[in-house]
Parts: sequence; structure tokens; C-alpha cells
Amino acid sequence: MSATLPPKGIVRQIEAVNDFVIKFANVNGSGSASANELFAKAILRMGVPVSPRNIFPSNIQGLPTWYEVRVTEGGHLGRRGGTDMMVAMNPQTWDADVAELAPGGYLFYDSTRALPPSKFRDDIRVIGMPLTEICNVVYQDPRQRQLFKNIVYVGALAVLLGIEPEVVEKLFGEQYKGKERLLASNVQALHLGCDFAREHLREPVGLKVRRADKVGDRIFVDGNSAAALGCVYGGATVAAWYPITPSSSVAEAFQKYCSKFRVDAATGQQRFAIVQAEDEIASIGMVVGAGWNGARAFTATSGPGISLMSEFIGLAYFAEIPVTLINVQRGGPSTGMPTRTQQADILACAYASHGDTKHVLLFPEDPHECFEHAAAALDLADRLQTPVFVMTDLDIGMNQRLCAPFAWDDSRAYDRGKVMTAEELEAGRDFGRYKDVDGDGIPWRTLPGTHPTKGSYFTRGTTRDAYARYSERGPDYIYNMERLLRKFKTAASLVPQPVVRLAAEKTPLGVIYFGSTSPAMHEALESLQGRGIHLDAMRLRAFPFPDSVARFLSQHERVFVVEQNRDAQMHSLLVNELDVDPARLVRVLHFDGTPITARFITDTISKRVNQERA
Repeated sequence: MSATLPPKGIVRQIEAVNDFVIKFANVNGSGSASANELFAKAILRMGVPVSPRNIFPSNIQGLPTWYEVRVTEGGHLGRRGGTDMMVAMNPQTWDADVAELAPGGYLFYDSTRALPPSKFRDDIRVIGMPLTEICNVVYQDPRQRQLFKNIVYVGALAVLLGIEPEVVEKLFGEQYKGKERLLASNVQALHLGCDFAREHLREPVGLKVRRADKVGDRIFVDGNSAAALGCVYGGATVAAWYPITPSSSVAEAFQKYCSKFRVDAATGQQRFAIVQAEDEIASIGMVVGAGWNGARAFTATSGPGISLMSEFIGLAYFAEIPVTLINVQRGGPSTGMPTRTQQADILACAYASHGDTKHVLLFPEDPHECFEHAAAALDLADRLQTPVFVMTDLDIGMNQRLCAPFAWDDSRAYDRGKVMTAEELEAGRDFGRYKDVDGDGIPWRTLPGTHPTKGSYFTRGTTRDAYARYSERGPDYIYNMERLLRKFKTAASLVPQPVVRLAAEKTPLGVIYFGSTSPAMHEALESLQGRGIHLDAMRLRAFPFPDSVARFLSQHERVFVVEQNRDAQMHSLLVNELDVDPARLVRVLHFDGTPITARFITDTISKRVNQERA
């Protein structure tokens, strides 16, 4: 029944313990996602870090989907590049999946239907298991046959790779607690796979999972859930949104957390408002209105939503209303690739809306910073009275990742910024809504209903003087626009500051990166050092750029700028804002929709450095 074929060539098979990449090629809608996630979590429960990524189509079912699991005891959570084992369950993508395997790698497939020798490679080990045949014998229902086939291959892989079946059973117990019938059927399917592998798949596989203690206290969570929880802890009480991949689960998670934390225990009263608007324009309008009224409010969207929201974003900027936007970036332009990742909304958000605008952007590197930056964005929006963007992306947002546990200081007070009280107004304090009295560009504001006769003003998107009175006088307009620039400069000292990692030895080379590129960049820096290439590294965490960014650029003859878009948007922002010589910046661009890999970064930078050294 088995079809285990040793490689015909002389290529040595890959051998690795707790350090390999396995990729599952499935059909969307086949129920494989939960089984593949179960596989990754089982390894995690054995104390071995994993970094999984789900690559799925934007339709409901029928198209190819992949689930890549990096097993990484060394803790490298970015994509490495390359595949050591392919679980090929989709005939549509067979040729490409087989071609992707590294020489000496392993191909696991459903051997129920015989395939000609031309469909295989001589330099890989082929492991065939008649999954369909097994399931057809045991199950009568067609849907059960399909769903449990996924669990059967998880059982077989557990035996082949050394994953403890008891760990998988415990995960089943947690998932199906109180649903014993489902629990029993899944355990049965698991053991079908385990038993077959023990009896028939006896050829050794050089990839092994061995118990370790490398996870520590880290948690396994996706960035969208983390951002939603950050909004709860950061004091958000209003969310307005329109569904769009890959950001919808931010609002859904916010709903779940609010139902737990924002319902009065005594009365059952909900202390939050979540509105699914008719479109993105309406959603941002609601958030602007809530921010004007004093509520902490946010919306979650992606690139197409930002495009639609631009006019309201400009209103919030010019009228100086606190707004938080969580932009889970995806492939563009237009509809683009809704279920692929990019960092391609940098310029669109930095200068959103017409006219002269500049917006605060935060760049979280992982779910932990999604939590922190979402909460910080609400503070910054109030403090600066302006829109603040949390620039996450699909890779962080929709994929579970190991990260440091969330922490919150219960004594932390929300920064509401410069809000004038009724007592201050009653005492005769001068109130000019758009007047800079402190030299930081940030004016004082009042909230509706603060005082019955004082502190009111007219909010408008048209020009005005420092006291909010309509004016088209040039000096009044210039005063406001220059004050907004001062406020933006103030923001540079308030946003999360860059993180610098110095090379082991003095070097004229530097690298700048941000966001989800971070884990791959960490690994690439180690690989580059092994090749004798030393770089000082700076991870940007926000825009506007603090002074330390300009200093970093001035201290290096050549700086690589690594980003995931076609047009080098962060490169352009650095040149535009800091007047740096473009010739000193080297673009490292990855934009095929998959997360950037350590191998891509290492190879690209090595090639450029070696060319210049030659």
C-alpha cells in the first residue's frame, strides 16, 4: 500500500532536528487549515518554536492554498526561504510544489492514484500514502472523507517526524471540550494515520521534532487580535468599520473583547459602540464624529479603504480631530491581491488626502507591538489632535506568531492631551481653538458641553484664524499650516523611537527596515555577518522620523532600505523628509505578496556589497 521511493540520484537527503520548513499544499475550502494549524501547535506544545504562515486565495473555495510551517528551535520567526518537506495534496499545483522542494527534501503525497515517474524528481525522497483509499474504507460521508483525510496525514506526519500523538490528542481535547462525539472521531482519524505510518512508512525521514524548552513565556497570537485588545486597553469605546480583507478580524476581535471587558457586571449595560457601516466613507465619518465628541474611536481597514477615506482623513487633519486608523496592508493597487501581504500604503497614509498633509504612522513588528502601538495610537491621537495610523499588514495581522506576552500598567493614565476644563474657562482663560500658546504647535480644545456659554467654536474644513473664525486671509492660513508643521515636529519626540542594533565591528554600511520585515532581517544580519558583511541596523517604529534617523544616515556611507513594495516607498519618504542623498540609499525590494525571506535579504545585500568590493 505504501509508495516510499528513495531518491535515485546521489543527493544526500536533508537531515535536521527542530530546524526545517514544511509546506502544505491544499485546496481552499477542504478543511485543511484547521488540521495544518493543529500540526503547528503540536510542535509548539513540545517546546519548539514555530512560525506558520497561511497563504490563501481571496475566493471562498476551490483555489490553491498553502500553509508553511517553519520549525525553528533557534527562534528565527521570519520566513527562511526554501522548503524541506512538501505535503502535496493539490493536483492543480503539483508541478510547482514539487519544483519548490530543496534537493534532498521530502515529498509526502496521496498515492491512491498512481502517478507516472515523470511527476517526481530524482533528488528528493518520495513518501506516498493512500489517504483517499484509507478514508473511503472507513468513512461513508463524502464530507467526512475529505475532512478526516487532513487529520489522517497529520497522524502519519507525527510518526514520521517524531511529534508525540498524545500532544495532538490533548489539543483535540481542548478544541472539542463538551463535544465528545467530535473528539472521538478526530482521535480515530489521527490514529489511522499513526498506525499506517508505523506499519508501512518505514523509510527514515531526516527531519525530526525533539522536545525542547525554547518557547518560554511567549504567547502565540495573531496581530489583528492583539491590535483589538490594545484598543480595548487603550480606552477605545467606539469602532466603526466596513468589512475588508485582511482587517475584518480586528473589529470582530474588538467585539469579542468588549463583550468581556466593557459590559457593566451589575446592569449588563454595554459601554461600547461598534458599527458596521455601509461603506468605508461612512465608517471613517463616524469615527471622526466620535473623536470630535471626545470618545476614543478607531476604524480598521486596508489599502482600498484608505483610498476611500482620504477626504475625511484630510478633514480630521485640518480640523484637528483625534482619529486612530489600523491599516492592515495587503497587495495593491486597486483590488490587487486581497489575501497577500505588502508594505505598500506608506506614502498613501503618510500624505493621505489632498493639499499639504502629513500623518503619524506607527510600524509594529509583531503582535506584541500591535497591542502596544494600538494603545499608544489612541494616546497620540488625543495628544496631537490628529489622525494616527497603525501600519500593520496581513503577515502580522492574520498569522499567529510567537511574541512576548502583553503587559499593562493598571496605574497608567490615558493621555487626553490639551483639553480645557469648565473651571479654566470660567476663570477667564483665553481660548483660541487653533492658537499655539505653548510653542509645540498643539492647540487647546474643548469637548462639547464643557461649559454652557464659553469654549464653543465652529468646526470646519475651511480656513480660519486662531480663534476658529472663518478666514481666507493669507497670514491666517500660513499661521495654521506652519503651526501644523510644528505639531508634526513635536510628534517626532512622542512616537515610538527607532531601535538600533550595532554590528560586531565598525562598518560604513547600514540597513533600515520596519514592520513585518523585522524577524527575517534579524536572521539575515546573522547570515551576512557569517559572510563577512557587517551592517549597523535601524528598525523604524514610526513616522515622523526622530532626529536619530538622520544621524544614522549621516554616519554611514551606504544604507540599505529593506521594504516590501515595488516603488521603494520608505526610501522615498526618507529622501523627501530628510533631504538625504538618494545615491547613498540602496533599495532592497520584495513585492510578490509573500512575506520577505531571510535568504532574499541576505542574497540581495551580499550581491550588492560584493559588486562594490570587486
